Amino acid sequence: MGLLDILLGRSKAVPPNLDQLFSVPSAAITLETAAGYRPTGSGSVCFKAAEGGGFSALRDEVDKLLALDNGKLTSTTDSYGFTWLVRQTAPDDLETLVTDLHAVNTSLVDAGFGSALLCTLVAFSNGTQSVGLVYLYKRGTWYPFVPAGTDRRDNATELQIKSVIGADLNFEQDLSRWFPIYGAPGL
Repeated sequence: MGLLDILLGRSKAVPPNLDQLFSVPSAAITLETAAGYRPTGSGSVCFKAAEGGGFSALRDEVDKLLALDNGKLTSTTDSYGFTWLVRQTAPDDLETLVTDLHAVNTSLVDAGFGSALLCTLVAFSNGTQSVGLVYLYKRGTWYPFVPAGTDRRDNATELQIKSVIGADLNFEQDLSRWFPIYGAPGL
């Protein structure tokens, strides 16, 4: 970062560390013992593709990923135009889920589409309430998202989850960056 960046208030982007996904299984143990949330076996990678040639190259890369995985991944587009690559495993096979999500992220980054990645989600439930651990690709941080009905969220539970597993994951400290992801697959 140069002097001009400092004077203009620009900050350098935090490089993502996709290996942080491998911290989820240990955080899951803490989350289950302290708060009763268990993995659902559902996870997803979200990206936003722009129009034009880059979009068709990204779509081709996604189609290749979907073709190579023998039906492990499905693709869906939400009402905001974001594409979600969804992976479903057995609830007790969190390591495979995390490994597959890491592979999807890495494949897209290696193909030159890292800037299109938005987040990765790993879903948990306590039987009555869902929670998603969300990895913000561009920030290199995590946050919990707890939906509480249509376009509502449970902020108190989100903060409780952060306090329970805050030592296991690199949490986003700026709460305004804890974006709602209503309608995310698996939640």
